[in-house]
Amino acid sequence: MKIYFMGICGTAMGNAALLARASGHEVIGADANIYPPMSTVLSEAGIVAHEGYDPGRLASLSPDLVVIGNAMMRGNPEVEWLLETRAVPFTSLPAMLHDQVLFRRKNIVVAGTHGKTTTTAVAAYLLRENGRDPGYLIGGVPQDPPTGSHLGSASDPFVIEGDEYDSAFFDKRSKFIHYSPHVAVFNNLEFDHADIFRDLADVQRTFVHFSRIIPRNGFAVLNGDDSNLRVLGPMPWTKVIRVGMDEGNDTRIVDFSETAAGSSFTLHWRGEKWGRVEWSLPGVYNARNAAMAATAAGLAVSGERPTSLSLDALGKFRGVRRRQEVLIAGSQLTVVEDFGHHPTAIAETLRSFRMRFPGALLTAVFEPRSNTARVKTLQAGFERALSNADEVYLGPVSRAGALRVEERFDPEAVAENLGAQGVHARHFPTNADLHDALAAETLPKGGKPRVVIFFSNGSFDGIIGRYAASAKG
Repeated sequence: MKIYFMGICGTAMGNAALLARASGHEVIGADANIYPPMSTVLSEAGIVAHEGYDPGRLASLSPDLVVIGNAMMRGNPEVEWLLETRAVPFTSLPAMLHDQVLFRRKNIVVAGTHGKTTTTAVAAYLLRENGRDPGYLIGGVPQDPPTGSHLGSASDPFVIEGDEYDSAFFDKRSKFIHYSPHVAVFNNLEFDHADIFRDLADVQRTFVHFSRIIPRNGFAVLNGDDSNLRVLGPMPWTKVIRVGMDEGNDTRIVDFSETAAGSSFTLHWRGEKWGRVEWSLPGVYNARNAAMAATAAGLAVSGERPTSLSLDALGKFRGVRRRQEVLIAGSQLTVVEDFGHHPTAIAETLRSFRMRFPGALLTAVFEPRSNTARVKTLQAGFERALSNADEVYLGPVSRAGALRVEERFDPEAVAENLGAQGVHARHFPTNADLHDALAAETLPKGGKPRVVIFFSNGSFDGIIGRYAASAKG
């Protein structure tokens, strides 16, 4: 089959295109901007990515199926041509993955507000290091495993990041509804994606729908410390396994400690020691990601006790790009890039770095870019999260012109409120202005080392790389 991907240079779309190619399909696609690294990866796999959207070109290519990416909207010329002519069948990315990749696999689907990408990467990595050949699709750029996608052996599990965001402009169901879980991982649950969910109860509702498609011979691996997941109830149709730090969890994280070099912890399975982990990743949140991933992967291959899976390889796990990724590690200056764009993720990262770098000046640099961060819905939460830093640099709201002033995140008010709490906070009209101000004070006065953490789920207009390059020079 010839499959055409609209938006092929996106991380998820590009990796899905690679999976379709590995499955034996002819794959082509288009994107508004053809850019590396995905364009390079696609080219090396023999996949042609066309620049821009052209109905005439699409018609001449005569694909058997068009996969419409989540970013595609009405008004796109190829979308309008498909709807008007009905010349080619079309589908969403999650539906294509179900039909072409996941339908007959034993799938580990990793859901949750935070930690999906890291948990998916850890599960795939552990399975590989334990001699299996899992398939996987990771919604980021992992350092381990070595690629973002792999078809794997049909007899081994397929690990996929299960996003609760909607599937396409014509399919408003959460993506994970399509993914046929055998093991469903519920990392955590909070209100997010204010552009498509009304409130926390609305998010909980879609997680309940997801839980109802776990088979009776499968598993729900649940963060047992998260009160928001209790709405899922007992789930009598499947086996429920709880993971966390509290007493009563099946997999329990104990003896957690953290230094500038990383963190360490022990996992227990139902009261018995499973293994000790010492790795470079920071924070209790990443320890929980590891515990969830190891439990899910172990259950997927054993069907009973996850402890047959060795944890030894975790000491070598290098993480995922842009997830607390250290760009500069010096005695006086540390620079970190993080994908954090939700108050809880930002707060946990800052608290972790406070433990890792005692006595250092913590500088949080935040871009209000995601659809939830751009609006006032979670503004108070962002303010509380950023108060964990010593100083805060706030960039302008991304695509601010598309929002009414009264609904828009207010960096000026946040800076003022943080200042009243003793946090040195500044806001800037452009990211370029922010960069110049930050670069002018690379090292703080008084001899303290400085830790600069950039938080954004986008490009931050390129200032992260610019700042790191100038600081190295």
